[in-house]
Amino acid sequence: MWNFLLDVNIVDGPFLYTVYAIAAAVFIYLLGRGPGWSWVLTAIVVLIVGALVGAGILWVSVNVLGAIPGPILPEVWFWVAGAFAGCALAIWNLWYSRWWRKLIAILAVPIFSLAALFGINAAYGLDRTLGALLGISTAGTIDLDDPNASPSADPTEPLYLTWTPPAGMPEQGRVGTPEGGVPNTQSGFAARDAELYLPPAALVDDPPRLPLVIMMMGQPGDPDASFIAQVLDDFASRNQGLAPIALVVDQLGDPNVDPLCLDTSMGHVETYLMQDVVPWAKSHLNVLQGPQFTTVAGYSNGGQCAAYFGAKYPEVFGNLLAVSPTEYQGAEQPADVLASVFNGDQAAYDAVKPSTIMAQKAPYPNTVAIFTVGANDGTFAPGAQRLSDAALQAGMQTTFYLVPDADHGVSGLLGGLDKGFEVLYPRLGLAAP
Repeated sequence: MWNFLLDVNIVDGPFLYTVYAIAAAVFIYLLGRGPGWSWVLTAIVVLIVGALVGAGILWVSVNVLGAIPGPILPEVWFWVAGAFAGCALAIWNLWYSRWWRKLIAILAVPIFSLAALFGINAAYGLDRTLGALLGISTAGTIDLDDPNASPSADPTEPLYLTWTPPAGMPEQGRVGTPEGGVPNTQSGFAARDAELYLPPAALVDDPPRLPLVIMMMGQPGDPDASFIAQVLDDFASRNQGLAPIALVVDQLGDPNVDPLCLDTSMGHVETYLMQDVVPWAKSHLNVLQGPQFTTVAGYSNGGQCAAYFGAKYPEVFGNLLAVSPTEYQGAEQPADVLASVFNGDQAAYDAVKPSTIMAQKAPYPNTVAIFTVGANDGTFAPGAQRLSDAALQAGMQTTFYLVPDADHGVSGLLGGLDKGFEVLYPRLGLAAP
């Protein structure tokens, strides 16, 4: 029963529309407090004042306090202003009214607040279930049969030429938490549980070794493999069940803190990824070993991490896929990061930026880099373009793609992943050039 509630779809469908309907009904009731133009004018003034207060608080939070990471979609302004307007109307209904109107007015405040919360969440589309919104994963556990400790050399022929899917192969892959989790032995980083995607070809007897993708999501966000699973399932359906094995790991620890994908006082994230995650994945998952078959990917905050690790470790990651990436560590608040993390040392800060690393390590003889961003994502598009330009200048085989009609939410994420794997599939040997 608990998992059923956590798996309820909250971005479209009956649940969301029910919340909207309840909020609308309560709002209409509160509007009908009294007859005459006096009440109409009072209600208009109350609603306008409430909306202005809400918009003002949001503006200060974003532009002065920097308390909200990531871009603010237009829908957020609507929902915040609307919720504050509704709450102002509810408060006004507390005076000179009967007890049942007071009760409904009191209940209206959490109702309007929840409607705004779910509306904002639906606009981004990244927390698709109640469990995801609460940070509670309902993914099952995947038991892994460890491959040979010393895998044979990677094949010379692309897999799409040698693979024949057996009868009874599942039509879709599987998402779950790897049994025992990914250890943090070297880093001590308190990462949340990673999620693993196994494509159809990995779910058969005697499966082939497949390419590996290590991915990181945004901030705030969870290591949720459902998005990359959705995209890779679609590719697998068109390519005989073949898709990379994807491991989505946590680079944040605390979703409200950005450790910058570095080794700092906020956590040893770089050590975690390079000395814990990568060796574990290479030894516990049935994957190809060479850098050509190994991709680091990420979205938003995770996209910056992908650009950083792909630039710094080309001998490990032959491919990087940065979807709607932050341009560099702490780009939203560079002055604060410079002071708090780098003690005011601008040179040290610049040294860890992906574009700086690309310039220093150039040329990259065998790195494929894909940078995508929503065409409507005016906040992140310039930085993504600059990263792409730096990668191209450094000699990477570079693709830059504007996802049509997409913003920084789920449309940009899914569209970017789709384009990325369109480019990568021939490179990974999963489809013909």
